[in-house]
Order: sequence, then structure tokens, then C-alpha cells
Amino acid sequence: MTGNLEEGIVRVERDAYAKHLGIKVQEIKPGYARVTMGIMPELLNGVGITHGGAIFSLADFAFAAASNSRGKVAVALDVHISYLKATFEGEVLTAVAMEDNLTKRTGLYRMEVTDGEGQKVAVAEGRVYRKTDSLKKHRSE
Repeated sequence: MTGNLEEGIVRVERDAYAKHLGIKVQEIKPGYARVTMGIMPELLNGVGITHGGAIFSLADFAFAAASNSRGKVAVALDVHISYLKATFEGEVLTAVAMEDNLTKRTGLYRMEVTDGEGQKVAVAEGRVYRKTDSLKKHRSE
């Protein structure tokens, strides 16, 4: 594992919001991330289905993990999501983020959220601005 990748993993594993939601990192490699989240009662909306914000957060976390996997700080410029299927308490969702295009200053990523049967729940696309800062600079001991 490269130093940049290790720094990226440490950074995403320290994400307090992701921990609060129960998001778990399954795999990170350069330009790619796969994460999961179990749907708890706290993640349901008023009609008993998974809140769109929870699904967005899962996709966004995968996006952050993939876009920061190269050792530079990457910050979101925009993210668009389309919801395709309802999910419910007890299900486990998986989000995969894949790098589609990378330049010196920007990156384009595609995210897909699936349920336990592999059916698409949501698809998203996001762009990042790649700062010159190294992730090591932002690592708190």
C-alpha cells in the first residue's frame, strides 16, 4: 500500500459523521472506493423508507474516499444524485465511487449505490477541486 493511499484511508476512517451513520470502508484504491451502511431506524424518513439524505451521505462518503485516495486534499465542487429505488430498515447499502476523469486540478467521479441484491438504489456524479495540500498536512495525531 502506498503512503498516499494509507493517508487517504486514515483520513476517511476518522470521519465523525460517517461513523455516526455507521458507514464502513470496505475497499479503497487509487481513484476507487467501496463503502457500506446498514439502514437503522434513525435513517428512515416519515413514511418508513430510507431518507434520501442518508443515501446521499453514503454516496458522498464513497466520493470523498475515492477522490482523496491519491494523497492530495480534494473538495467537492458539485454532486448530482438520482434516486431509483426505495430501501428499508435492516438493509445494507453499498456505494462505489469510481474516478472517471482526472486533471491536475479537478476530478470527475461516478457513484452507484446498490442494495444487498445488487439492485441500483441511486446513481450520482461529482466533481472535485484538487488542492495542492497533501493529506499528511491535515492529519491530526
